Amino acid sequence: MTAEATATEMTTTAGILAAIVDPSGREIHDPATGEVVGRTHEGTPAEIDAAVTAARRVQPAWAARSSQERSELLSKAADAIEASAEALAELLSREQGKPLNGPNARFEVGACAAWLRANASFELEPEVLVDDGETHAELHYKPVGVVGAVGPWNWPMMISVWQFAPSLKMGNTVVLKPSEYTPLSVQALVAVVNQVLPADVLSVVPGDASVGAALTSHADVDKIMFTGSTKTGQAIMRTAADNLARITLELGGNDAGIVLEDADPAQIAGDLFWGAFINTGQTCAAMKRLYVPESLYDQVCQALVEVAGQSPMGVGLEEENVLGPLQNKQQYDIVARLVDAAKDGGARVLMGGDPVAEQPGYFYPTTLVADIDNDNPLVAEEQFGPVLPIIKYTDLDQAVEWANELEVGLGSSVWGTDLDACRQVADRLEAGTTWINKHGAVDPRVPFGGVKKSGFGLEFGLEGLKHVSIPQVISW
Repeated sequence: MTAEATATEMTTTAGILAAIVDPSGREIHDPATGEVVGRTHEGTPAEIDAAVTAARRVQPAWAARSSQERSELLSKAADAIEASAEALAELLSREQGKPLNGPNARFEVGACAAWLRANASFELEPEVLVDDGETHAELHYKPVGVVGAVGPWNWPMMISVWQFAPSLKMGNTVVLKPSEYTPLSVQALVAVVNQVLPADVLSVVPGDASVGAALTSHADVDKIMFTGSTKTGQAIMRTAADNLARITLELGGNDAGIVLEDADPAQIAGDLFWGAFINTGQTCAAMKRLYVPESLYDQVCQALVEVAGQSPMGVGLEEENVLGPLQNKQQYDIVARLVDAAKDGGARVLMGGDPVAEQPGYFYPTTLVADIDNDNPLVAEEQFGPVLPIIKYTDLDQAVEWANELEVGLGSSVWGTDLDACRQVADRLEAGTTWINKHGAVDPRVPFGGVKKSGFGLEFGLEGLKHVSIPQVISW
C-alpha cells in the first residue's frame, strides 16, 4: 500500500486488521462471543534482538532532534489515533471485550490521544541546584537509551501509550511487548502511530513469555517498564539485576475505599460504582473493597444496587452496554472462586454471584457482596472483575487499619463531605495515590505509582519524564 492508501485503510477496522494480521498466526478470540477476531504473529527472541538492535541504531538521531520536533511528532501521532479512533475502538472491544461506551473502548482510545498530547506539552528544563556566586550546579535530564515496555491485557492501548509517550518525548526509542491476550490492539496502535514516526523509533513484538523475557533481559535495553502482576514484576527485577537496567513497575493493587460518617450515599453512589467497576473491574487502580460505617451501611448498599441495575452488561459492540465480559478464562475462574469463597463464608450477595452457564463468553454478572468478613478471600485477594465486597465498620481507626494491612498499595480513596476530615484520613492511608470523593481518576499531569508490593517508580507528568531519563549534574 502507498502511504496515502495506508492512512485511508487505517480508518477502518478491516484495514487495520489487514495491516497487522498474520494469516498463519495464532487465533485471537472475542471474549464476549468466542468468535475469531484475527490471527496474530508470534514473535521470537530473535525478533526481539532485531528490534532492540534497530532501536539502538536510530536512538541517537531521535535524541538529536529538538524537544519541539519530538513534541510535534507526538501531536501528529495523536492526530493519527483520532483519525482511526472508531476503528481502533471496535478492534479493542472485540479483542479485549470492553464495550464501546462508558469508560471503556472509545474512552481508552481517546485517552491514548490525550496522553500523547499531554506529553508533547511537557518540558523538562534543567534545574538550578546551587548558584551562590562561587558554585553553579544544574541538574539535566538525558535520554536513557532503549526502553523495553511490557504491557497488560486490561488497558492494552492506553498503558502502551503511558509507556512510550514519555519515553519518546525524552529522546528514547521503545520496543513494546504486548500481552498474549491482546496483541492485536497494541499492534494496531503502533501501526497507526508509525504512520508519522521515523522507522524503528517505536516497534512491537508480540509473543509468549519467552519473548517478554528476551526483552527484559536484553543487554541493550536500558530501561524496563512493566505493568502487570507482582509475581512477574519480581521476576523482571531479578533478571534486570544482571544488566542493572532501570525499572518502573506498576503492579497489582487491592484498593480500599473508606466512606466516612458524613457522606451522602445517594450522591456518591455513581462514583463509588464506577470507581470499582470501570472496565468491568479489570483495572489495577479500581476500588476492590469498600469500607462503610454501620450508620450508612444499608443506604450505601441499596444505592449501589440501584446504580448497578442501571448499568447493562453484554457484548461490547452493542451500543447500550457499559459492562462486558472478563477478558479471559483464567480471570473468570479467579472471580468465580472468590465469590464462592464469600458465599461459603456466610456473606450476603446483594445481586449477581450466579453466572449463566449456557451464556457464551466470559461474562460474570455484576456482583455486590455485603456482610462479609475482612479476612475473607474476596476482600484479602484482588478479584480484578465485576465484584465489590462491602465491609461494615464501627470504628474509623479499625477501617484504616484494615485498609493498610495488605501488602499492596496502589490506590485508595476517602468519601465524605468534610474535606478536612477526608484529607486527615487520606494522610493515614498507605497508597501511591489517595483520591477524595473519586477513585482511579488518573491524569496525565499528575504522577502515578505504587508503594509496597504494588511497585515503584512514577509515571505521568514531569516526574514521569524524569523516570525515563538519566540525571546528570553539571557544575562549575
